[in-house]
Amino acid sequence: MSKQINVGGVLIGGGAPVTIQSMTNTRTDDAEATLEQIRRLAAAGCEIIRVAVPDMAAARAVGKIKEHSPIPVVVDIHFDYKLALEAIAAGADKVRINPGNIGGEDRVKAVAGACRQKNIPIRIGVNGGSLEKPILAKYGRVCPEAMVESAFGHIRRLNKFDFDDICVSLKSSSVPVTMKAYQLMKQESDYPLHIGVTEAGTVRMGTLKSAVGIGGLLALGIGDTMRVSLSADPIEEVYAARDILKAAGLRREGAELVSCPTCGRTRIDLISLAGEVEERLKSVDKPITVAVMGCVVNGPGEASAADCGIAGGQGEGLLFKKGQIIKKVPQEQLVDELFALIDTL
Repeated sequence: MSKQINVGGVLIGGGAPVTIQSMTNTRTDDAEATLEQIRRLAAAGCEIIRVAVPDMAAARAVGKIKEHSPIPVVVDIHFDYKLALEAIAAGADKVRINPGNIGGEDRVKAVAGACRQKNIPIRIGVNGGSLEKPILAKYGRVCPEAMVESAFGHIRRLNKFDFDDICVSLKSSSVPVTMKAYQLMKQESDYPLHIGVTEAGTVRMGTLKSAVGIGGLLALGIGDTMRVSLSADPIEEVYAARDILKAAGLRREGAELVSCPTCGRTRIDLISLAGEVEERLKSVDKPITVAVMGCVVNGPGEASAADCGIAGGQGEGLLFKKGQIIKKVPQEQLVDELFALIDTL
């Protein structure tokens, strides 16, 4: 079991549930816009939020953001240690930093000391695209071993100044490299791990890569907190993260949809039907499984493990519960009847 850190009251590692993170894409110095986005993300299921701190104006806005945010706030710092000190003083709950790019040891010492004084953890964020030149020269390429060596170098820098309240991430845009790096890190340390595939891409491909990389790690028992990185509205990251946790069997909150592939027996627009049900299920927080099947002959039986569902036929369909048919329903009323049944569960 990994060590545990406390991020503004949310526990990471040490057997705590895997938490969902995202990152705002508003200008951090626009506190109101940032808070509006944070509230939307929290409502969707985000449990920890990260904000970029590229300049002093952003650092000074952290105080207001932290004061009104419904979830813990992590600050993302690169190069300028003064931004970290300002954000820490403003009340940040965690600092994401690369100790190798903020300057000399005196600056690392200053950040470590400020975090220690306020009991704020630090995430060491190793990224395959920005490894140190000596490490790249040693290995000749970005590889899992290089990423792990980089992480331990940063850990030693913080340990030197009596700081060990650490979380580690080792992200690459390559799924195999990412997964192997986290596996090696898990073998060699007990620091809590923030898992994710960086620069994963658009909603479709990015979700696929994250499902394979993050889901694969979770299936191996690796990972304490996670972020799905997508070129999309950050709320899509949260939805994807929730779905990955459900698929990995680590969450049961909210409804789960199962639906069959179409075939030559299908006499209903199953694709549109399943899409409509999936969209409406986003507002259902009951831990149920809902089925959308394309065949009235086999559908109810094949989906007997679902709590309820519908099966489409020619002009009409079936409403069923635990595999037992309740009634026939005109095709245009199927979805409304399904959600009326869900309300009774």
